[in-house]
Amino acid sequence: MSKRFFPIAIALFVGAVASAPAAWGQALLPHTLHLDQEQLEQEGLAVAQDAIQLIQFQELEEALSRAKMATQLAPKAYETWALLGGLYLTLDQPDKGVVSLERALSLSRSNPGVFFSLGAAYFQKGNYAGAVKSIEEGLAIKPNLPEELFNLGNAYLKLNEFPKAIAQYEKAIKQDQKFWPAINNIGLVRYEAGDKDAAIKSWQSAIAIDNKAGEPKLALAAALYAQGKQDQALGFAEEALKIDSRYADVKFLKENLWGDQLIADTQSVLATPRIKATIAKLAAEGANPPQ
Repeated sequence: MSKRFFPIAIALFVGAVASAPAAWGQALLPHTLHLDQEQLEQEGLAVAQDAIQLIQFQELEEALSRAKMATQLAPKAYETWALLGGLYLTLDQPDKGVVSLERALSLSRSNPGVFFSLGAAYFQKGNYAGAVKSIEEGLAIKPNLPEELFNLGNAYLKLNEFPKAIAQYEKAIKQDQKFWPAINNIGLVRYEAGDKDAAIKSWQSAIAIDNKAGEPKLALAAALYAQGKQDQALGFAEEALKIDSRYADVKFLKENLWGDQLIADTQSVLATPRIKATIAKLAAEGANPPQ
């Protein structure tokens, strides 16, 4: 999640600093000690632009150093704190991300992207109530974003507030009928609630939208296998693992919000000789899962 949230912080930041002077040398090594506050802020925004450029080349540690410098030069510009917070999320440092993003909000509460990023940070920390509050505040400014409605549904799911989770997923689907992750997660909720037929329909719908999505295929495989439809189930399982072999890892399933019942049924599929052989073959071939 964290990686998905990061572009939001970048996007909200880029527009705000687009007009800053692109004086990279001067930004990194000022030639005068007599800059006034306005000049310092422009220098800070220029350093932040440099950080964004480094991010594009995946030089994240160096970008982090520049982002820190930007907050020192322009401490009253919320954009620099938002950028720093987003970088901390990308580097899996949600505690520091929360501090920076809260600082950004203390300077300006007008940009929904900061609320969404803070929601992501809280989610990473396991503070799901905090995630709900932050995402809802962002949606109050910019409503009807399917990705954020989905994230809100996930936070409710972690709080075991299943009807609220489904309601947010359905809102996301209303905004984007092809947003299969929300359809998939409705299946996750339905399955744990015991409505396995409804879950199967959700996963079939998700697959119909994106046949290259591994998650709904493996979930469907587990559900069908539990119903005794073994050949069909194992076929879907093989397809899923060839798409993304990470789904053979129970820890990864939990990270993707799979419930205990679905995981137990999936483990039955993964334990079959045919799927064990598939996993072994993928490992031997050095199959790299999509990132």
